Amino acid sequence: MFLAVSLKPHKAIPARSASSEAGINMFETELSKILEQAEQADPVRYARSRNFLGGAVSRLSPYISRGVISTRYLMERTLERGCKYHQIEKFLMELAWRDYFQNVWRVKQEMIDSDLRRPQPDVANRSMPRAVLDAATGIEAVDDAIRGLYATGYVHNHARMYIAAVTCNIARSHWRLPARWFYYHLLDADWASNALSWQWVCSAFSGKKYYANQDNINRYCGTDQHGTFLDVPYEGFPAMAVPPILRELETPRLRTTLPPRRPITIDPSLPTFIYNFYNLDPFWRSGEAANRVLLLEPSHFEKYPVSPRTIEFVLKLAGNIERIQVYVGEFAELTSDPGAGEVFYKEHPANNHYTGTRVERDWMFPEVRGYFPSFFGYWKKCEVILRQKLRPGN
Repeated sequence: MFLAVSLKPHKAIPARSASSEAGINMFETELSKILEQAEQADPVRYARSRNFLGGAVSRLSPYISRGVISTRYLMERTLERGCKYHQIEKFLMELAWRDYFQNVWRVKQEMIDSDLRRPQPDVANRSMPRAVLDAATGIEAVDDAIRGLYATGYVHNHARMYIAAVTCNIARSHWRLPARWFYYHLLDADWASNALSWQWVCSAFSGKKYYANQDNINRYCGTDQHGTFLDVPYEGFPAMAVPPILRELETPRLRTTLPPRRPITIDPSLPTFIYNFYNLDPFWRSGEAANRVLLLEPSHFEKYPVSPRTIEFVLKLAGNIERIQVYVGEFAELTSDPGAGEVFYKEHPANNHYTGTRVERDWMFPEVRGYFPSFFGYWKKCEVILRQKLRPGN
């Protein structure tokens, strides 16, 4: 029997591990340092070690999600290295997963907010375990990852899957609220990648549930735990009762605090370029005379709330865009003045209500369009094009 669900603002748990504390400022916001980090990404080491928490991951996801750099940019830089295909395949596939999820969002629109391929099986609640929110599940790697999320806004991909599996497949919570909680704290918050990854773990967007037992977690996280509720053979998971530690539920309140609204100045003789949560590209039509506006719509953040840390990160990244002004309000309000001039924006499912001249994003494979039920169906099409881009002999 589950205990009563509480409804209250949730306080982030301070980081316990030294690695989490050291990571609070792990993400630079100065453009030159971001580009330097992109150049230092090692696709060969990534392929060998990506599944380990200490592996050579790029930590570029916050910049990709915010549109500072694109998946195409990283693909082109990777191809320029002249590596063999098998050396860079895993890195390029991981980039393609981001484009794949975005493509699903582009096609399916708000349908990704619900169980996409099939109803999530075995749902027992639509809240989430308090032990997950408090980083107190007793699984050291999971709890450390949650503390790291609160402290840094970042979690390794494998740890994300562990957290989702414990929440949805062990505690039997429906994926949507936990996904919103997770998205709220992530610097690389991307609703498509986040929502569809949680659905993939709980099998609402895949053929089967994802489980990780304690042996798996020990191997990839460097822990040495035994006797936990995950210390079971894989065949034991489907019939497992919800562990007592995961039975107390809580519904966190997730609210965005936007900067104060201040007036901006629009030159009606110039075009207006709209930037937003998903487009902070400092190279977009740089050098052109234009009004450059970072639009923060309250309606967007009410639907997809994010943390104060994430908003601060966005504002700092926007500082790389020359003469940008911040407008807190709705698109219709911004453009209602006839003096706003011609409006340009990058396409994205989150801004389908924009009007003006829509500009295509920098997809890795813009030729591959439409809905693919699985990533590998999408990747098969992309791979044909990718091999044509490789240098002879690679």
